[in-house]
Amino acid sequence: MSPTPANKIKVMIIDDSAVVRQVMSLVLSKDAQLQVLPAAADPIIAQEKMAQEWPDVIVLDVEMPRMDGITFLKKIMHERPTPVVICSTLTERGAETTMQALSAGAVAYVTKPKLGLKDFISESGAELIRTVKQAAQAKPRALPANAASNLAHGAASTHGGNGSSNGSSSATPQKMALPTSMAQTTDKVVAIGTSTGGTQALELVLCALPRVTPGIVIVQHMPEKFTALFAERLNKLCAIEVREAQNGDRVLPGRALIAPGGLHMRLTRSGAFYQVNIVDGPPVNRHKPSVDVLFKSVAQVAGRNALGIIMTGMGDDGARGMREMHDAGAATLAQDEASCVVFGMPKEAIKLGAVDREIALDQIATEIERYGK
Repeated sequence: MSPTPANKIKVMIIDDSAVVRQVMSLVLSKDAQLQVLPAAADPIIAQEKMAQEWPDVIVLDVEMPRMDGITFLKKIMHERPTPVVICSTLTERGAETTMQALSAGAVAYVTKPKLGLKDFISESGAELIRTVKQAAQAKPRALPANAASNLAHGAASTHGGNGSSNGSSSATPQKMALPTSMAQTTDKVVAIGTSTGGTQALELVLCALPRVTPGIVIVQHMPEKFTALFAERLNKLCAIEVREAQNGDRVLPGRALIAPGGLHMRLTRSGAFYQVNIVDGPPVNRHKPSVDVLFKSVAQVAGRNALGIIMTGMGDDGARGMREMHDAGAATLAQDEASCVVFGMPKEAIKLGAVDREIALDQIATEIERYGK
């Protein structure tokens, strides 16, 4: 039985391309659970339409006349947080803009249709529908307006700078000049897995950590190109070093390694130290990188010397891997429902009995610090 209009998911498309609006509307209107509202060519027109009927999900372009998508997104997230799916191109420029949008509160992204409309409908239509439906389940939260700048300021002061106003350019050399004690291998490792809502959540956690912290390995569901830009952004904001992982990278105190998009990351041990292997392979739980792949390797290699943390995200990726970590003696934590954008991944891990404790997002950095002592 099809949903009635009252319980359909209302979707609004905001894009200055008439072709994109037409194609996306055509794709989404074919699903009985979705109701496509009249589209808008820019945010100014959208605001007028939204005053009459507010959508459950917004599919938003970023480069538009009169008001760009990022500005509009921040306005929406400040006034009435609503699930927003960014319509992006998989170019480096598009990825960078999408990262800004995710940091501002967008919950997902889709690839912008090009001229091959039939190809888009056949190849990407189902993915667009799935993304919109998943976004409708999210509880988006925007960072306070001054949060990112406060975090960046805190990280800069932790570096112990020389008072120069050029903080971000001097941060990386200062991070790399680690004291001898931090250059030694640790027996402890922190493994984090997250998806929808994870870009904001990871920024809050990693920026709150001091330079002296256990080595961290992270899977955030993202495609190729996005993870490198995400790591670069965090590296500028955080006191710790954050980088996109490369095959053979050491897991060291004061360093966080993010699995590259389109590849899996596994923890391995070589003699007395941990390192990561970056490998190709089929998606696991529809994802590559997969949290399960990382967590299962951590269970096998680190066992009781690991802390596993599963955070906001859609689906069940990571639940079985966390159960293996738990059974191997690792400490395991899940972000609580109240602070998650989507409680799916933590919820599934809890259902499997894989989680020692649930904690709020703003407590995770403290738990990592405590674990490292």
